[in-house]
Amino acid sequence: MAANHTPSPNWPAFDGHGPAMAPLAALAGRYAAVRAQTQALTAPLGEADCQVQSMPDASPTKWHLAHVTWFFETFVLERFEPAFKPHHPAFRVLFNSYYQGVGDQHPRAQRGLITRPTLAEVLAYRHAVDQRVLDLLHAAPEADEPALAEVLELGLQHEQQHQELLLTDVLHLFSCNPLAPVYRPQWPLAAVAPVPLQWVEQPGGLVEMGHDAAAPGAGFAFDNEGPRHTSFLRPCALANRLTTHGEWAEFMADGGYTDPRWWLAAGWDWVRAQGIRAPLYWQPDGPGAWQTFTLHGRVPIAPHTPITHISLYEADAYARWFAARHGLPVRLPTEAEWEHAAAPLVAAGAAAGNFVETQALHPVPVARAQAGLLQLYGDVWEWTSSAYLPYPGYRPWAGAVGEYNGKFMVNQTVLRGGSCATPRSHIRASYRNFFPAEARWQFNGLRLARDTD
Repeated sequence: MAANHTPSPNWPAFDGHGPAMAPLAALAGRYAAVRAQTQALTAPLGEADCQVQSMPDASPTKWHLAHVTWFFETFVLERFEPAFKPHHPAFRVLFNSYYQGVGDQHPRAQRGLITRPTLAEVLAYRHAVDQRVLDLLHAAPEADEPALAEVLELGLQHEQQHQELLLTDVLHLFSCNPLAPVYRPQWPLAAVAPVPLQWVEQPGGLVEMGHDAAAPGAGFAFDNEGPRHTSFLRPCALANRLTTHGEWAEFMADGGYTDPRWWLAAGWDWVRAQGIRAPLYWQPDGPGAWQTFTLHGRVPIAPHTPITHISLYEADAYARWFAARHGLPVRLPTEAEWEHAAAPLVAAGAAAGNFVETQALHPVPVARAQAGLLQLYGDVWEWTSSAYLPYPGYRPWAGAVGEYNGKFMVNQTVLRGGSCATPRSHIRASYRNFFPAEARWQFNGLRLARDTD
């Protein structure tokens, strides 16, 4: 019996303009691999670790495990599975994040109060949905295959986002524990020589940016990455590498957090209201010395490691301080400048860098000096100066998944490049991450830019 294909506000719709997707047999293998990777990330955690919510912006690991499963049940099985029945009727509300088109949601700040279902029941939910999805992929009518492939790929990309969130939320949770728990005991850093900061010039002019859905092998992209369009860039230069912990310590020693000259008005209000004196997770370790909390536990700051866990306010203040100190027109790059510089470095649709697959789970320093731009992908999400707004001609996807990106296009700033917690296959030059200016619990850092004309 074929599934009912009457249009529903609960179902994703891509209007036939989505990229060509892999055959269902190949997607079945990718589905199994991505789902297994999520569960593997929970291996170092106890049941209590998976239950607790450390702040409203973070979610319990158990909720992440259930929500990504809810996504496949709601947007894949409900649409395509013959005689669909929910695994548990209450899960539709409990594990809905923000999809108003699907229905009500449990309050975000109270996710840690959902002690039932238990972790074992959530894992059983994952197993049951996985089996149903894989059965569906092997038995779907040919007419369903294109639409099924599109929404399944969306679900896998969504799950990869939550793999990163799971790690950063665990980091925040463990940082709140006075025992300083260790997620992974092996510290990934070794002593390296510093790489001098240099400027890599970028020509100006008219450039094309955004996802090119018509390009051969274009692959998946979120709706906010397009349409491809023309932008005008002034000549500029980008720093060859990311700003480091050691350089940030100089900013702090020079009164960076106590001098209002470097701060946006909202940033200065935030610094004073929150008592901000250092990046998130930094703790004093004697006169002039600092430690930071990581997924490897509490460690001394490594001076040549890219700075991370900073807000847009902090990144912008550092750029202003650096400009004054060096007498240069230094600032944060725009997202168009970043993408134009980064796009040529993507080979065969994949970016090279320190991603979650390296298992460092922390930014790493440049191993040796090399020509050109370094660390554009992986390590830390790079703050830009660009507001998160729609591209010219942007249209959100139809249906409930149209809420995925478009409704957040206000009071957010774009970050680029991925981090040490991002899956490698999830990132691309056109990928637009976005957070409010005060967000720090993600692996956020910065690369400086300067005007050259």
